[in-house]
Amino acid sequence: MRNWKLLLASLGVALVVIGILYAAFYFIFLDLIVDFWWFRELKFEAYFWLRLLYRFFLSGGVTLAFFSIFFFHFWIASRYLGLNPPDDIFNNIDKSRRFQRFADMFMSGSLRIYTLISLLLAILIAIPFYQQWETALLYFFGSDSGVNEPVYGNDVSFYMLSYPIYILIQKELLLTAALLFISVGVLYWLENVFVPHQSKEFPLGAKIHLGVLMGFIVLFVIWGFLLERFSLLYTDTHEPVFYGPGFVEIRYRLPFIWLGIITFLATAITASLFIFSEKHRIKTPFFISAGAFLLVILFPKIEAIPAALQKFIVNPNPVRTERTFMQNNIDATLDAYDLKHIDVVELPIKLDATEDIQTWSTQKFFENIPVWDRELLIDAYRQLQGIRPYYSFPYVDEDRYFILDHTRQVNLGAREINTSKLPPEAQSWENIHLRYTHGYGAVVSPAAQDAAKPLVWYMRDLNMHSPVGLSVAYPDIYYGQEDYTYAIVPNRLNIVGISGSLTDPGVEAEYRGKGGIPIPSLFRKALFAFYFKDEKIFFSTNITNQSKILMRRNVPERITKLTPFLHLDKDPYLVIGKDRFFWIQDAYTLSNRYPVSKPAAEDFLDGAQNFNYIRNSVKVVVDAFDGEVTYYISDPSDALIRAYNSAYPSLFKNIDEMPTVLRTHLRYPRDLYYAQMKIFAKYHQRSPELFYEQAETWQFANVREEQVLPYYQTMDFGHCNHKEEFVMINPMTPINRTNLSMIGVASILDTIGCGLDYKPSITVYRFLKDVQVNGPAQVEALISQNPEIAAQFTLWDQRGSRIALGRMVILPMGNTVLYVQPVYMLSTRNHIPELARVIVSIGNHTVMDTTLWGAFSRLKNLYYKEASEVGGTGTAKPSEAPEKQ
Repeated sequence: MRNWKLLLASLGVALVVIGILYAAFYFIFLDLIVDFWWFRELKFEAYFWLRLLYRFFLSGGVTLAFFSIFFFHFWIASRYLGLNPPDDIFNNIDKSRRFQRFADMFMSGSLRIYTLISLLLAILIAIPFYQQWETALLYFFGSDSGVNEPVYGNDVSFYMLSYPIYILIQKELLLTAALLFISVGVLYWLENVFVPHQSKEFPLGAKIHLGVLMGFIVLFVIWGFLLERFSLLYTDTHEPVFYGPGFVEIRYRLPFIWLGIITFLATAITASLFIFSEKHRIKTPFFISAGAFLLVILFPKIEAIPAALQKFIVNPNPVRTERTFMQNNIDATLDAYDLKHIDVVELPIKLDATEDIQTWSTQKFFENIPVWDRELLIDAYRQLQGIRPYYSFPYVDEDRYFILDHTRQVNLGAREINTSKLPPEAQSWENIHLRYTHGYGAVVSPAAQDAAKPLVWYMRDLNMHSPVGLSVAYPDIYYGQEDYTYAIVPNRLNIVGISGSLTDPGVEAEYRGKGGIPIPSLFRKALFAFYFKDEKIFFSTNITNQSKILMRRNVPERITKLTPFLHLDKDPYLVIGKDRFFWIQDAYTLSNRYPVSKPAAEDFLDGAQNFNYIRNSVKVVVDAFDGEVTYYISDPSDALIRAYNSAYPSLFKNIDEMPTVLRTHLRYPRDLYYAQMKIFAKYHQRSPELFYEQAETWQFANVREEQVLPYYQTMDFGHCNHKEEFVMINPMTPINRTNLSMIGVASILDTIGCGLDYKPSITVYRFLKDVQVNGPAQVEALISQNPEIAAQFTLWDQRGSRIALGRMVILPMGNTVLYVQPVYMLSTRNHIPELARVIVSIGNHTVMDTTLWGAFSRLKNLYYKEASEVGGTGTAKPSEAPEKQ
């Protein structure tokens, strides 16, 4: 029987050990070793170890520190300070032995219990530090930004880098001190009760110990009050008028915080005097100070008082009482969203556009007006250039290339692999992971084209035909925006002729890139089989010693795994390099702790993002062939990226180190510009009086019940010897109105040196109020009122097709505004869009033609005819006087 029990016990222990080892292997070792191989493949081995070191050093260090604190206090409480026997105990041998026996139990026998309790409490306290270790990292490596907030005068870096960790530390230290005070107090009580022949009074050492712990509690509570002052900077009680503290917070709530500190300190002092004083124990001072403290704590919670202040003092004089606080909110918000240096240009509008039309007629403006809307063009790409069922175009991007004697705006899309498009019977493990492993090539078309003609291609087909000289040596796309799974290349599969009589260079080409983790041994095959939960990796005979496994091939997923502290733009875009394709991903640093700055809307990036500070601090380049990832700092003034750069010195490069072929394709990020303009629509009113009135608040222009979102445009603004700029345009209207208020232009051109330096800037062309400027909804109304256009639309809608209006392009043209509306005809069968016509409008004149130049010429003739019929004063010329008889 005893042997059976021993056997069962041994078996149980063995199962527990095996379970622990399996969990350690599967959840710790396996992930760690695969991540290490992957980081090393990307040449980020030093960054991998440094990040791991920071995480475990900070987490382990915090745990060890709290364990030491708990253990030290338990140890001295039990060994040195808790025993208080009378002197006559040691004169009696029996009493002395009995006392010593119990004393030994408390002094040394319970050491194991103290160790376990200290460890458990330390882990419990340190859990928030495990979760926020990168917050601590920013604190250690942060530096001042050079910008001070106006309320308390602190550098804003204090709030973004230090304040969050201070809040965490204060809460955890207060909890630690409270737990120690209670635990040590219970320990002293137990010693006093169970150890025989103890005095009724606590020994002096125990009183001092408890007094010290009480002092720490007082200290940490006062620290909490001091930190609470800064929470006033994030109050939203005055929304939607303004954000941040106002009259009530600064003149009413802040003084009560200081009173709370004073009364709490008085309460602690009087309580200590009462507890430790042996002769003069007077309760009155304690009760007075404690009562005052309770009043100070409870008084601000009575909402009737601040409500009365708001009603009778603030509301009758809102601008006068809140002026300073509104100005604080305006300045802080403009700083936080990098809007303080926007160049606002007052643009007078001339009713007579003849001069501007003449100026534009002599330049190549029309070759870059994007009449092809990428949301519609993607259907044409997929149906005309997908070619194989397993190829797809996830997105269409905009860019500019030097083609046919000058910089031209183009649309382009990567032909990526999508194995879900294969027939179900073809979606086997070998096809998905060994054969159909990558996309091939790209499609490029000009953004400006003539209507009623076939789509023009600058690069097309699997042979990468390009009539304008675009070429790529390695057109394979192993890394992109599709939902890629892992791929194992090269391998033994005989893939020649899999497309029938036709060849597919995208499938038949053997991988010769540098990316991927080698699989030279059965050990690695086994580990990857466990990692991907796929036994076919281990048993497949088509995997050779030269094979590599390519993983995390989706561009945003790849970057997020490497640098989870960066927030990514929703639109990584393709760039054609000298010998291969690249992806450029804009990355942001965000914070929700910028003082007095209004939080952004929730429709930014993917998912809800709680932030009130943003910088496009990093440009990330991903090699579509090898998967290499390179980080370039684009905004060195950002305090957050400076801290990360100090913490990870091998990770980032300066943007000046980016190859020229990539730097010429940098752009102002779409998501950033959208977030900035959404804030600037209100905060461009920089004086508190205007800000309170909100008479000049803007909104995104609306047409057909949809917002006109920012769009890219290649245009010569005359900044650098007629050098064309790739800018982002954003038209806005007054709130609840349809006429145009402004056109915002975001550029990256260095207008001083006119070189390749990345110099992002925003210019707002604001229209004066003396002349109404039509908004897109009003222009569409003019289009629908044009008899010629309306008749043509009606005719097209009756021929098995339907008309779709694309994105309206709105451009400042001298002292005039030019509107270009592309018109598409969509077949009801295949939905391939055809650019049918182009509508051009200036002022209240609207014409339609098959080409931009033709429409513009007709518009020019209209204005010339009008000018010949109208006098210089804006009235019709008088008829000639009759001849004298």
